[in-house]
Amino acid sequence: MNKHLMGSVSALVEESKLYPQEKLAAIRSTNQSLNIGIPKENSKYENRVPLTPKAVGALTSQGHRVLMEAGTGDTANFFDKEYTDAGANITTSANEVFKSDLILKVEFPTKEEIEMMSMGKTIISTIHADKDLGQRLSMLNDKKATAIGYEFIEDQIGGLPIVRAMSEIVGAVVIPTAAEYLTATQGGIGVILGGITGVPPTNVVILGAGTVAEYAARTSLGLGATVKVFDRHLYKLHRLKQILSSPVFTSTIDQVALKKALMEADVVIGAVRADKGVLKKIVSEDMVKAMKSSAVVMDVSIDEGGCFETSRPTNLKNPVFEKFGVRHYCVPNIASKVPRTSTKVLSNIFTPILNNIAHSGGVDQMIFENKWFMKGVYTYKGYMTNYHLSQKFKLRFKDLNLLMAARF
Repeated sequence: MNKHLMGSVSALVEESKLYPQEKLAAIRSTNQSLNIGIPKENSKYENRVPLTPKAVGALTSQGHRVLMEAGTGDTANFFDKEYTDAGANITTSANEVFKSDLILKVEFPTKEEIEMMSMGKTIISTIHADKDLGQRLSMLNDKKATAIGYEFIEDQIGGLPIVRAMSEIVGAVVIPTAAEYLTATQGGIGVILGGITGVPPTNVVILGAGTVAEYAARTSLGLGATVKVFDRHLYKLHRLKQILSSPVFTSTIDQVALKKALMEADVVIGAVRADKGVLKKIVSEDMVKAMKSSAVVMDVSIDEGGCFETSRPTNLKNPVFEKFGVRHYCVPNIASKVPRTSTKVLSNIFTPILNNIAHSGGVDQMIFENKWFMKGVYTYKGYMTNYHLSQKFKLRFKDLNLLMAARF
């Protein structure tokens, strides 16, 4: 480089120093440490836990605080020492746990639990039909809580990951459970569910063609039973037949065909989901009267009100009652029969959701940025944001999109 050019470059450098100098802005991390509380379930029949010790370890290693009530995991055979070894804090005070910023639990909170919550906190749990559900929703609104029903949370492709996962478990468990109630040792008529050489197979009727039906049908067919599936939607029946690749009778819900199938049924699985927040009764009392006196009804839809007129909620301790000679099994949390498996499944779904909340910078930002997560929110800072629940319980409704737009 010649002297003239070097001089020009030097002059330009000196001149540039006269102007305001730019600096690279520091990249601001949106990661937020979460303060997570996991209380012991109030119901003695709920055995599931939201997080395994392994999942807690993954969260605490990233700087999140997890506070658990002592004995929370005992029912799923995950013990306090495993959780403390994973970095969790253990307390004997439920009140302390419910003061956490984000409460994670399986069952819908009781009135006493809601009273323990601080104003403006977040709770993630299930939500199911209950006689005082409207009152508890009002209490959550009074607490200005952000309440998220995990069965409403969608994934990025519009599926319901927790509903599907729990439905897989229920579908796999419900048939062996029904089979047990057909045996003489459980007061049944004493038949095997399925087929055996030289003996006609038992008849299984399934109402609904979703995930529960898929797993229940697969298990029934594997045992050699005859399976008939009824659903309101033809496309669901087509999908089920393709998945099963087995000879299954399918029909839309036609009252004549359904009544005939029920009269021949040994086991009936009710696995219909609510449509727009309302679950209609599919099987009338008269249809139940016409069934075999030895038949077993498994109303998996009982957590949404049930699809049999004769159904009423039961529990894992007293799961069965008899009506018109037909045995009814109406436990709303069947997945609690296998709590360790169920806990692992829940944990696999909740852990990335919690990580996403932290990475987004908090629950509000997570809701704003992710429509699939927003679908789970049913109360937000004093407003009902689930239209169907607001109409059912006559609570003030506000579109969550509008609330988010005003906030951001």
